[in-house]
Parts: sequence; C-alpha cells; structure tokens
Amino acid sequence: MSDSGPNSFESTPSGQDYGLVRPRAWAEIDLAAVTANIARLGDVATGAQLMAVVKADAYGHGLVPVARTARAAGAHWLGVALLEEALTLRSVGDTGRILAWLPTPGDQFAACIRGDIDLGISADWMLTEVAAAAAMIGRKARVHLKIDTGLGRSGATPSDWPSFLRAAVAAARRNEIEVVGIWTHLAYADSPDHPTIASQLEVFDAAVTAAAKVGLDVEFRHVANSAATLKSPESHFDLVRPGIAIYGISPGPEVGTPASLGLRPAMTLGARLASVKRLPPGHGVSYAHQYVTNKETNVGLVPLGYADGIARCASNRGPVLAAGKIRPVAGRICMDQFVIDIGDDEARAGDEVLLFGSGDRGEATAHDWAVATDSIAYEVVATVGPRVKRIYR
Repeated sequence: MSDSGPNSFESTPSGQDYGLVRPRAWAEIDLAAVTANIARLGDVATGAQLMAVVKADAYGHGLVPVARTARAAGAHWLGVALLEEALTLRSVGDTGRILAWLPTPGDQFAACIRGDIDLGISADWMLTEVAAAAAMIGRKARVHLKIDTGLGRSGATPSDWPSFLRAAVAAARRNEIEVVGIWTHLAYADSPDHPTIASQLEVFDAAVTAAAKVGLDVEFRHVANSAATLKSPESHFDLVRPGIAIYGISPGPEVGTPASLGLRPAMTLGARLASVKRLPPGHGVSYAHQYVTNKETNVGLVPLGYADGIARCASNRGPVLAAGKIRPVAGRICMDQFVIDIGDDEARAGDEVLLFGSGDRGEATAHDWAVATDSIAYEVVATVGPRVKRIYR
C-alpha cells in the first residue's frame, strides 16, 4: 500500500513561479489558511480520515500547490472528479491515496490502476470497464461502490444495488477488483436539519449491510461533504470528504459564516486599474449604456471580465474595493474588462482594486459576489480563469 501520510509528495519541481509580482490581475492564495482549515476540519471529524477534495483545479485555487499543502496539513486522501486530475497528481510526485469518481466510457482506467488510484464506481458500465482494464494489465483495481441514496445523480439506485453488488462480488472473485469503500452524497447537507439527511443515511446503512451479507465488508464508508463534516457528525463514518470548507468558504448560510465555523478564506482576487478618466454627467458606460453617470465623475477600468470568470450577471452589481470604498460595477461586464464609478475620489492607473477576499481589508467576500450574481461562492472561486495569475503565500 502506498504511503498515505501527510508528506506523501515526492520532491518534484512544479515549474510554477510563486513570486509576489503583481500582474494585471491575480488570485492570491493563502496556503496557511488552507492548512488551518484542514486542521479545523480534522478536529471536527475526529475518528474519521480526511479526504481533501481538490477537483476543478482545487476549486480554482491551484491543484498542485493546494494538494501539497493538504498533504502537509495531514490529509489522508485527495479527492478529484476527473481521472486526469488524479493522474496529474501522480505525475508531480503524490504517492498517497487518491479517489477519482467521474469517468466516461473509454477513460484512462488502466493508467489509474497502474498509478494506484482508487476509483469511484457508480454504474454497471464502469464496473465492467474497470474490471476489464484490471484483467488486461494483471493488477487489481481498488474501487468504491456508490449508492444513490436520494440525490438522484450518480450511483446505483436501491433497486439496482443487489445486482450491482453481485457484479462486484464476481469481479472480486476473479481478482479484478478489491472493493474498499461504499459511499454516497447528500442532497441537503447544507440544510443540517433537513429530514432527507436521516432518510439518506438509513438507505446508506441498508446498502452497507447488504454488501456485508455478500462478503463485501468494506474498510471505508463515506458520506460527508463540507457541510456534513461541519454539522452532521452522524454522517462521518470512516472518511469525510470536505471540499469548499478547505478553502475557507461556508457551504451555505444555514451552516454558518466562515468565522462562526472557524474557517479562513484562502483566495483574494485583485487587479490593477488599467485607466482612470473623468466623464461628464449623463455619459453612458459600457455596452448598451446600462449605466449612465449622474454627475461628473471618475471612472476606472478594471482589466478582468467574463473570460476570467467574472460573471456577466454581476453587471451594475458586483462589489469592488477601490480607492478605499466599495464600488459596484458600472455597466455591463465585458469579456476582458469592466468599469467602476469612483466618484470624486482620487485613483490612477496601476492602483490596486480588490474584488473579494477574507474581508479583513474592507473588501467584499466570495459570498458577497455570490449574492450579487444569484449564485454560490463555490462558483465564484472555481470559475476564476487561467489568465488570472495565482500567487501563493
């Protein structure tokens, strides 16, 4: 078995520049906050192993730097959606336990099996292809069988679970797979008092019992995402899978604020003004003039746009800290840029503006941007695009 301890990265050059040079726009990632958040989650889930979910480029924070930080902070596992994400982690020297769970037909199963990567299996075709890949290379695959307990997304339904188990037992007897886990995902984890949590856990318990009856007494039962890790201890079982909380963001208002949960936001998104100019009253700003100045005013051009993950629906709404005050976006957000109305305050090209961060400097938070865009903070951070330089501290 591979070393699954906190220091399971081999020394491998990352090829990334972590210098603190300020480009036109940047996402500053506080790795100390990631470390502190993992410690907090580990304290909450005492008795269970912790999987740091780093899918989607670590929710926009940077796959490799965050994964290395998570390992050093004590994460027993890394979790990713795509098989290529898991293979990337192996290619930069990670030797610990990794679970990948969202393949498509014909995916890189053989490479993952060779790479000692655990695979989440949620459909018959996955089991068939993984077993075939294992037989081809002569090495057993470690798999986690997923039961759909009510989310209605991936996983075998309760009615299909018995046949799913029979197929898994047959593959195990052929030495093609080793079933090490059973797992599910909650539909209302971010509403801790919702009755579906208890009902889904009942279905999950029945699925685990049924597996044990056919000889699949698994090592890892896992259910809890960030919200359930923080608020539903009955769902912790053997392993918890926090994602968004690792990055210091609350899973939802019913769960609590980052401060009340003991979390520190890790990402600060900023930029430098590309220009500042004076406009007269009654002047339209940006496409279709959805914003018109009501007096003579200074406007600043922020070199970020929807190509960088700044949602177009934040037009006239997104809060930006500039010249010491929060200013809403003025007019439509464009592909590469948007405008803010600075009033009579002084600003010049090159001045720093902050879109969101921890709030310690008076800037908005990812939650504030989620409110402005009628979205969730997950989307706000995860869609920050690759043109935005990540700076790590």
